[in-house]
Amino acid sequence: MRFLLSNDDGVHAPGLAAMAEVLAELGEVTVVAPDGERSAFSSALTLDRPLRPQRLDNGFIVINGTPADCVHVALNGLLDFVPDIIISGINAGANLGDDVIYSGTVAAALEGRFLGRPAIAVSLVAANARMLGIEAYRPAAARVGELLQRWPALELPPRTLLNINVPAGPLASHRGFRVTRLGHRAPSQDVLKLRDPRGHEVFWIGAAGDPLDNAEGTDFHAVHEGHVSVTPLDSDMTRYAVLDTVAAWLPAVTPSGS
Repeated sequence: MRFLLSNDDGVHAPGLAAMAEVLAELGEVTVVAPDGERSAFSSALTLDRPLRPQRLDNGFIVINGTPADCVHVALNGLLDFVPDIIISGINAGANLGDDVIYSGTVAAALEGRFLGRPAIAVSLVAANARMLGIEAYRPAAARVGELLQRWPALELPPRTLLNINVPAGPLASHRGFRVTRLGHRAPSQDVLKLRDPRGHEVFWIGAAGDPLDNAEGTDFHAVHEGHVSVTPLDSDMTRYAVLDTVAAWLPAVTPSGS
């Protein structure tokens, strides 16, 4: 298999290195990753300046852009082949519930929807993930390797993404895999209103809210119980359940000028 690997923590992140090790054992891996941390960039593309890919001594390709930039450029001119699957991660910290809306890790995998093939986003659920070295990420990488060994047996619709969250700790501490739905968080902590050293008013966005919907079956619950959470995501954001509701409401709306 040919893998395209990216992330949102930057090309030098230990989670990226750990994932690249495992993928190299399973096939051919090409790394295209941002030149620095781009957490919470979601699917942002850089349109106001050129992007400059550079190949590092270890063979990784670094781009001065967002996670979505990296995959977009890779698939649209940078690579001379079409990868079989896109892997994003391993992220330093959870991407559970509403986190997927903001996550650069998820966005990099989601950019693979243009391939018409599934992709995988991987995160390590650890409060101090940014302080950990590569050894802490190797168990999560090994879990993804286990899934990939069975990948040919999985039939998913096009444009499907698997969002995987792995509890921190050694392999022996994991209780297996669980298919889950996204939970939900409470509102984030208050935005801090501050003054910079020059007296200008500034705002600092607060931390993510605590789990609100963490019932059994959610990704929050699975990880809390020691399972590896596997959540299928769809790039189609249409709320099909309310199409009929909106269709019934629209005729009563009178367009101005008619």
